[in-house]
Amino acid sequence: MNQKQITVVIVGMGFGKEFIPIYQSHPHIKAVGICTRNRQTREELTKKFDLDPNLVFEHFEDVPLRDDIDAIHIVTPVPEHARMTLASLNAGKHTACTIPMAMTVADCEAIVEAKRRANKVYMMMETALYTREFLFGLKKAESGALGKIQFVRGSHIQDMSMEGWGEYWKGYPPMLNGTHAISPLLKINNTVAESVVCHGSGRLSEDLTSRYGSPFAVETATFKLKDSDVVAEATRSLFDVVRQYRESYDVYGTKMSFEWEQLQDEQHVVFDGGENAVRTDVPDTDELLIEPIKHFTKREKIDDPNHVSFLQGAGHGGSHPHLVQEFVAAIIEGRDSAVDAALAANYTCAGICAHESAMKGGERVEVPTFGL
Repeated sequence: MNQKQITVVIVGMGFGKEFIPIYQSHPHIKAVGICTRNRQTREELTKKFDLDPNLVFEHFEDVPLRDDIDAIHIVTPVPEHARMTLASLNAGKHTACTIPMAMTVADCEAIVEAKRRANKVYMMMETALYTREFLFGLKKAESGALGKIQFVRGSHIQDMSMEGWGEYWKGYPPMLNGTHAISPLLKINNTVAESVVCHGSGRLSEDLTSRYGSPFAVETATFKLKDSDVVAEATRSLFDVVRQYRESYDVYGTKMSFEWEQLQDEQHVVFDGGENAVRTDVPDTDELLIEPIKHFTKREKIDDPNHVSFLQGAGHGGSHPHLVQEFVAAIIEGRDSAVDAALAANYTCAGICAHESAMKGGERVEVPTFGL
């Protein structure tokens, strides 16, 4: 067994703190550090998780400078992602970042290039690709149980007017951060997005519209997929739409189809022929994980269930230990991660280009494929 040990620092202690005990439980982790500007949070988490004070940082800029840090995991507000990721990679650190990779195509291109130069692991920590619900469908697809996939649909509908979301979210264009709705559709078809047509629907309040110059309450996109006759449809809304949180994907095949539950904990539906429809609870995914971290797929392991990200997102579907396992394994094994820079850039740019299409009245926009 590879005995390599790494030191990781997690930057951002919103839902980022949920990753501390997972990393600490992983056999290839030497030490875990944190970085947050909030002094009280630093002190409380240092005590709670018995962290080395020498690995507790107030300022991000200090983290990439440390030679004893192997990896940086960024869980900060979206506008910080590109800057911090580039700083980490350019300092020669393995880098994980929550979604999206960046806010512009140019920044995505810069990160892909920085990853190439650094020859380090990059991973976009896309929770939607590791939820128990998505892994259930992916297994059906890979086993052939679905037959030929004919159509996929994703949605991410969320009320970000709730307290707890940062000011920068107000008026944020829906598809500009579309990876939760888009990436499962591309992954289950084992391909990338080549082009997109997107339409905006409805109107935000004047105050919200003024923030980013984006008027749409909802954006709905259809993607042309590389080397595929399948069309993927994704819809996203963040403000001025009344609905319970829903982060979903549906997949329709010649042998079987899967539809995400309409209401949380209502049960998903599997269609397996004719008019037959079977309500189902998808199984947990702990058997896919190494023993020390498999229990972190359980909802009861969420340390802060009242954090807005979990309150609305059903705890990210047990995805966090899968993200940690894949990121650490890629480092230890000296390989690219499952959501490497080029793939993450396509997933991210698919949403960025979708918003561009909506702002152009539904013009088709090409999505960079980054050589994939």
